[in-house]
Amino acid sequence: MKLQVERDVLADAVTWAVRGLAARPPVPVLAGVLLEANDDGLTLSAFDYEVSAKVTVAAHVDEPGTALVHGRLLSDIARSLPDKPVLLTSDGTKVQLVCGSSRFALHEMPTADYPTLPTAPDGSGSIDGTAFTQAVAQVSIAADRGDTLPILTGVRVEVDGDKVTLLATDRYRLAQRELSWNPTSPDAAYVALIPARTLSDTAKALGAGGSVDVAFGSAAGGDGLVGFEAGQRRTTSRVLDGEYPKVASIFPTTVDTVAVVQTSSLIESVKRVALVAERNTPVRLRFSEGVLAIEAGQGEEAQASEALEASLTGPEIETAFNPQFLLDGLQVLGTAYARLSFTQPGRPAVLSGQNEADGESDDSYRYVLMPVRFAS
Repeated sequence: MKLQVERDVLADAVTWAVRGLAARPPVPVLAGVLLEANDDGLTLSAFDYEVSAKVTVAAHVDEPGTALVHGRLLSDIARSLPDKPVLLTSDGTKVQLVCGSSRFALHEMPTADYPTLPTAPDGSGSIDGTAFTQAVAQVSIAADRGDTLPILTGVRVEVDGDKVTLLATDRYRLAQRELSWNPTSPDAAYVALIPARTLSDTAKALGAGGSVDVAFGSAAGGDGLVGFEAGQRRTTSRVLDGEYPKVASIFPTTVDTVAVVQTSSLIESVKRVALVAERNTPVRLRFSEGVLAIEAGQGEEAQASEALEASLTGPEIETAFNPQFLLDGLQVLGTAYARLSFTQPGRPAVLSGQNEADGESDDSYRYVLMPVRFAS
């Protein structure tokens, strides 16, 4: 194998390909990235039996060939090279990288031991990249980050015709986003539970491509897989097994009090007041006519308070939230105003957005937050 490729092109491609590789895989070859040089350019692939990634980039290929090298090491090297063309050559035992006066020699791993990647996804439909990225960011914040209940570490993706619903919960909050897509079949119906971290990384990497092709089930290369493709980048992920809990009942069916606050002001106030909140202690929110009072700390501890302008419909209410959970929802809201809907102080509250102070609520995204008990 002998080829020349631009340094930034190589660095971006190898970073994308190896992003999901484990630091200490059970089998050494699973730490590798497969390099394939041919008339189409340079193709880089990585696969650990859970997530696969494949990308093809432009390269001047003098001698086609294949080589398997340590993925993360190649990524670190590529990002550190000077901004000059990179010459890659392979002799079957080592891959040589030459960039300006920099020279590296990487040990080749046996390609015969490398697993076969899933076939390229066919595509069950396409979705706008910007909307996809935003939706995943809004929902994945609520997925569980522990391993007590692995099923809660996923984002539930349900397709019904041209509507996609994303849902995640860690039992303390719940996020749901509805958006439209372009299915290949008008009666498309799929349900997949995708690991939140994988989905988030994929959305960030592919969303800028304009449009993302999504494949479910057999179209993704095999049952139990979901596939994504944008431009020359393709990835598949194994979905989680199990029945996701039926959490739709958490959404309140009635609303007694609605408060509307400017999103950016609320974010900054909560951040400041939360500075004095001890670990696992809440910030208190007291809504009255025209005013939202935010407080944290009590007794002999450090204390903080702020007041914000807020519109209120319904009875006054006082409640308390984990400040980070509240900020997580506010920071991905994406609208000028935040709308908080309440039934009772001890019942879940619903955060949604609206673009105008007196406008309609945008219920395509709803973030349900469990209140925290606090001492009177």
